[in-house]
Amino acid sequence: MGVEIHTDDSGDLRIKGKGLHSLKAPARELYLGNSGTSMRLLLGILAGQLFEVTLTGDISLSARPMRRVTDYLKEMGASFEGKDNANFAPIKVKGGKLKGIDATLSMPSAQVKSAILLAGLYAEGITRVTEPAKSRDHTERFLKYFGASIEEKGLTVSLKGGQKLKAKSFEIAGDISSAAFFMAMTLLMPGSGIEFLSVLDNPTRAGMWEVLVKMGVTDNRKRGESGGPEMVADFALRTQQLKAFEIKKEELPTLIDEIPILTVLATQAKGTSVIHDADELRVKETDRIHSMVSQLSKMGAKIKAEGSTIIIEGPTALHGARVDSFKDHRTAMALIVAGLLADGETWVQDVDCINTSFPDFFQLLKKVGGRYELC
Repeated sequence: MGVEIHTDDSGDLRIKGKGLHSLKAPARELYLGNSGTSMRLLLGILAGQLFEVTLTGDISLSARPMRRVTDYLKEMGASFEGKDNANFAPIKVKGGKLKGIDATLSMPSAQVKSAILLAGLYAEGITRVTEPAKSRDHTERFLKYFGASIEEKGLTVSLKGGQKLKAKSFEIAGDISSAAFFMAMTLLMPGSGIEFLSVLDNPTRAGMWEVLVKMGVTDNRKRGESGGPEMVADFALRTQQLKAFEIKKEELPTLIDEIPILTVLATQAKGTSVIHDADELRVKETDRIHSMVSQLSKMGAKIKAEGSTIIIEGPTALHGARVDSFKDHRTAMALIVAGLLADGETWVQDVDCINTSFPDFFQLLKKVGGRYELC
């Protein structure tokens, strides 16, 4: 769409922006793999463009619901074509002149909120988004960092359309959702100890730490600046015994991506762990409730689902098994951690999907002493 992006000798990305209305129609449809974040945020940006473009993805992404975004963007003035009234990819976006809206979300969603706010940059008037609980706020932080004026009152975020953004430099903080797999390995594998550096320490992503504290882990984070709008933290973990935990529905937005690895931790924690009403897991790259319950059960875990509530009893010895990732990156990595704990060999099918979020996963796994073979 005409944006100049280069990688310099140091590996940094350099993006030369030309302003909100500088994008041009691509020569072909845009393929987004299985990245739901990419599709939903691009829907917001493309809603304000004066051209048509089709967004598509793989089988997994094509099964993920998009009307939670497109319905709001239609209200703002954009139009869409696609299966089930533009609920599933491929989706043709017909951008246009937008107007600000007051959007009240039925569930907290950073992706939906961000799509509406990005569209709001192109809209006439004020765009407001109200959530039932606070979701991740990376978009708000970066928009402010780039010079946008954003008002936050309670659970409502609002911005005025037509604002000009200014280029700035920043460093990307280490992803807490990726670090979570190695955090779990450290806590579970006998004799382990790992130091983690410059990991994202955003309050809207602190749920993993809050659960670990419930499990008896000491919070030893040393906080600092990241060279951008986010805070980071250094910390160290060692192997220890863990207690069972409970996660309530209102806590899920701060740790939704960590639920698969938390189910693995729960299998080794003393007592019964309960994750309540995790409906959102049903519509990720796969149904993560089904993937984790079914595959950990194959390995001997005492885990079950009652509706969208997951119940895990521990500690339970795991045994090797042939398990399926369902082509979901977080399911795959969680099952690999379970396989490291298990007695005997564990075969995890379809691990290429890990490249979606963590292309260096296996290199780091080897670095910390994990034993595996890629077949």
